[in-house]
Amino acid sequence: MPRKPRLHYPGAVYHVILRGNSGQDVFFDAGDRTRFFLLMQESVERFGYRVHAFCLMTTHLHLALQVGDIPLSRIMQNVGFRYTQFINRKYHRTGHLFQGRYKALLIDADSYLLELIRYIHLNPVRAGMVRSPEEYPWSSHSSYDGAVPRPPWLTVDWALAQFAGEADTAVERYQTFVADGLGEGHRKDFHSGSFEGRALGDDSFIDQALLKAEEKRVSDIALNQVIASVCLIYQLTTAELRAAGKAQPAAEARAVAALLVRNSDSLSLIELAGFLKRDLSGLSHAARRIERRVKTDGLLGAKWQEVSENLRISVCQA
Repeated sequence: MPRKPRLHYPGAVYHVILRGNSGQDVFFDAGDRTRFFLLMQESVERFGYRVHAFCLMTTHLHLALQVGDIPLSRIMQNVGFRYTQFINRKYHRTGHLFQGRYKALLIDADSYLLELIRYIHLNPVRAGMVRSPEEYPWSSHSSYDGAVPRPPWLTVDWALAQFAGEADTAVERYQTFVADGLGEGHRKDFHSGSFEGRALGDDSFIDQALLKAEEKRVSDIALNQVIASVCLIYQLTTAELRAAGKAQPAAEARAVAALLVRNSDSLSLIELAGFLKRDLSGLSHAARRIERRVKTDGLLGAKWQEVSENLRISVCQA
């Protein structure tokens, strides 16, 4: 099955991970990292994007990158190609340095960018290379806390402004924020996202991202299939499912429908809320409550099993 294209629109923010081919090293000494810095400066000036955070490890690198009009693919192709040329010349190598396809996860910056910046800066700590992020010289952490001069291609103002308007206060609060995350382990959401492995955000963000990228949701199942299957299991008409009030079994059936939609990669709770004429937040809460009940209520579990099998949705998701 072919990979789906990355979502692109001006202003999109991504968690980018670029790994060495077959797990090989991509940085061999300080000079290599310094050259990568120079290439990033030239690239930012040429393609007009922002880098909110970086961490250059040994076998891979992380970036929190916000594009302008130029797509991320063109940016990464240019940087990767030029750096590979440099490494191959310097070490008399041939062939690929990086994996063929870099990882790029679109993220909801308003909800996740600060956490992503912290996650990137703490990568050497999670890897056991250092005890604190300020001990690692090849990330943007020290530029945020003011310990070293900021590279001209790094943007720190947006993130620090989220902590405070006054610079010293913002830095102090940033440092506290990072310290609070020291015990945080690997976060699957920053690698796999919440939507098709392409994006991390709630339904509203995903819908807006698809709209901006001029891409439509493509679903393995249609909303009308979910509605029909739930109505069949609960012996309801569509009108009864949509009726006002919280009468049973319609309320439980709506919650089951919400959980089915939430567990789908491409169906939208916003769409379901519009069809049922219900509040989005209420449906989201109902899905969480029914998810807990499915595990302990035998009768409900059997209904979930049946409706999931009808729609060929993995019941282990609930």
